[in-house]
Amino acid sequence: MGALEGRVAIITGAGRGIGAAIARRYAAEGAKVVINDLGGDTTGEGSDVGPAAAVASEIIAAGGQAIADGGDIADVATGERLVSLAIEKFGGLDIVVNVAGILRDRMIFNLDEKDWDAVIRVHLKGHYSTIKPAAAYWRSLRNPHGDFRIINFTSASGLHGSPGQPNYAAAKMGVVGLTMSLANGLARYGVTVNAIAPGATTRLTETAPEDKNVDGPARADDPYTPDRVAPIAVFLGSKESGWMSGRTIGAAGGELMLYNVPEMIKTVEGMADLDAATFAAKVEEEFRPLADGLAPSVYFDSQM
Repeated sequence: MGALEGRVAIITGAGRGIGAAIARRYAAEGAKVVINDLGGDTTGEGSDVGPAAAVASEIIAAGGQAIADGGDIADVATGERLVSLAIEKFGGLDIVVNVAGILRDRMIFNLDEKDWDAVIRVHLKGHYSTIKPAAAYWRSLRNPHGDFRIINFTSASGLHGSPGQPNYAAAKMGVVGLTMSLANGLARYGVTVNAIAPGATTRLTETAPEDKNVDGPARADDPYTPDRVAPIAVFLGSKESGWMSGRTIGAAGGELMLYNVPEMIKTVEGMADLDAATFAAKVEEEFRPLADGLAPSVYFDSQM
């Protein structure tokens, strides 16, 4: 029996790349999958149900069960339809995997408003689109032991602050905050929530300049294939993963990385009434030794 035998999953962005790799692996592990992909280009322009349909056909030909959908994931009607499809066609819903994304890279001083809005829309509203109706469905079941799963996709670009991707980095760190909020808010309904920060060569990473690409190398012979991200998505979708809720996991080239949640490491009282010079000296004295011992806050200073 597969690790996901009998479970029903919605996977967005599953027509190509990481999403497609996860859809195939889920089906191979016994899951019934609803595959969504707009089929546009890497900037979100255009549409074509062909990629989603091709992955679904491949899964069906291999003996699995799949349905394709070509809707715009940032349209809330699409998310509602996907949840309804899963319930009507497969009898329920156990897992939502939010992979869909686009890139419109610019340094902040060259970033047009439309490119900011488009990236935030797909990555954050696209997550909301599936999560809201899925959460409403799970809440209606009143099953605190339901083993329901939400798996979101963040990025090292957000976690470490890629300089040429302020819109993408903001959206991806927003996904981390969303993940933690949902893990706290939905636990009582049997839902766990995680984020994956993948490192894989995909259409998106291949559009980024090499010196700004923190999601994985873009080499013809590199080992950072989408298939090597799929195993952690399988584990997080399984009934055995509930203890990890709220955590962000990195996955790249066969390696897994566990990220900590932000934590307060020191408090200094009595700072409000100090003059500027004393305040600065106190910050330097109390915080700098600790900050110097932490992971660097600026990873890309050589490019500035």
